Amino acid sequence: MEISSSHPILTLDGAKRFEDDFFRGDEAGEWSAMKSAGRAVGVAVLDDYGELSRFPQDARLLVLVGKGHNGGDALLAAQTILARHPEAHADLWLLFGERTLRPLAARAYRELFQSAPKRVRLVSRPDALAKTYDLSLDGVFGFQFRAPLPVKLSPIFAHLNRHPIRFRAAVDLPSGLGDDHALRADFTYATGSVKAPLMDDAQRTVVGRLRYLDLGFFNEAKLPDVKDRVLTSEILSSQQALRPAASDKRSFGHVFILGGSRSYPGAVLMSALAAARSGAGLITAFVPESLVPAYAARAPEVMWVGWPETPAGGLALEGSHLLRERIDRANALLLGPGVAREPETMALLADIVKIATVPLVIDADALQPEIVRAGAATRILTPHAGEFARIAGGATLLDFSREAKTITVLKGPLTRICDGADVYHSLHGGPVLARGGSGDILAGLIAGLLAQKPAELLASACRGAFWHGLAADLLARTNGQVAVQTTQVLDFLAAALRNKGP
Repeated sequence: MEISSSHPILTLDGAKRFEDDFFRGDEAGEWSAMKSAGRAVGVAVLDDYGELSRFPQDARLLVLVGKGHNGGDALLAAQTILARHPEAHADLWLLFGERTLRPLAARAYRELFQSAPKRVRLVSRPDALAKTYDLSLDGVFGFQFRAPLPVKLSPIFAHLNRHPIRFRAAVDLPSGLGDDHALRADFTYATGSVKAPLMDDAQRTVVGRLRYLDLGFFNEAKLPDVKDRVLTSEILSSQQALRPAASDKRSFGHVFILGGSRSYPGAVLMSALAAARSGAGLITAFVPESLVPAYAARAPEVMWVGWPETPAGGLALEGSHLLRERIDRANALLLGPGVAREPETMALLADIVKIATVPLVIDADALQPEIVRAGAATRILTPHAGEFARIAGGATLLDFSREAKTITVLKGPLTRICDGADVYHSLHGGPVLARGGSGDILAGLIAGLLAQKPAELLASACRGAFWHGLAADLLARTNGQVAVQTTQVLDFLAAALRNKGP
């Protein structure tokens, strides 16, 4: 099943063929797209700068411009930023000189000077740069660049990578990507389409965080048939619609959660809280009986069922009847958050998976080879890289998901969701999620979504990953990346749905 709310990730040659076919030499259409790209980059940069601080009113920008469309995009992005911040100034460095600018880049160059003539100056040497910059916009090379860099640019790029710049933004791709002296970016803004080299984990220190700015190229054009795709905001449209007037709590699914231990008491609570924010109508959580009073006080909307405990405080085998006698009420079952790895608990989870008849979400220490491959119920697995290595046995994400007949949500700086046929990339989230508990929230969110639409495993996994990451972006923009708690992501799930996301 292909997720329609996604766009193809193109090779560099594929991107050129696609844009050549899309524009067919229509300069007016190319200028309109350049204007849209410049505005989109400028707005996105100002939004993402919020993860550092409020954008300085008297900010100084460095705009690095090549010959072609990427240079034009960067110039128009600078124009957008200067228009919003009348006290800001920009230094322009035309790396190949004004005479080399192609017609649309030259037009953007004129527009920028006309819009802010006293706040723009030209620089042409490293020693002419300001001591520091609040922001740099890299528009030197586009997707037609092939390494190596021109000899004269390598020392200039090396100098720029050392220069004090608080926020480095690249338009479409970092200039020189693939070369040892490529310009580093904190954020790269893929305009119109996402190009495959940006997805290479080996280039992450150069690319930085990745944003996709949809310019509408794929609205009417035939989409290329590729396995790697990027999720778009349309994935959340079903959650943003009005709910039917004739609804009750049973209309929106019943999610079961089995997890927790005295060793890791917080994980299952976070999963339950996330399921409650997912829109699910009913939540039943089976947890070690000693933890129920504290959990019930924290989340009274959840039905907490006390489970017999092992001496170490894990889930005991003798409690399996508690789940068996209620399982026909469930629409989805989440297994694993906070369970620890006691052999008795692992045996319990394996037994449950073997007899389960409802869709499963399997997370955390329940991600063991003997558990994830047991039984016949459909399932979503939510491993991080270490857990994936444990269950995949060296297989690729595509091969493992196809052979195990599962949906795999491989968490990381770029989260990948795979059904064995295609890989969907969620670009939101970032370092603010590099905290204990973020995976527990994601698992609960996905389980809650799955309970509402049990037949839509792939869509639920994609929707949960995208929503979770979008809420994390809003948290970071509001409070920064450092002085926050994992559970604060929950407070931004509503804002992410109400058209307040990137």
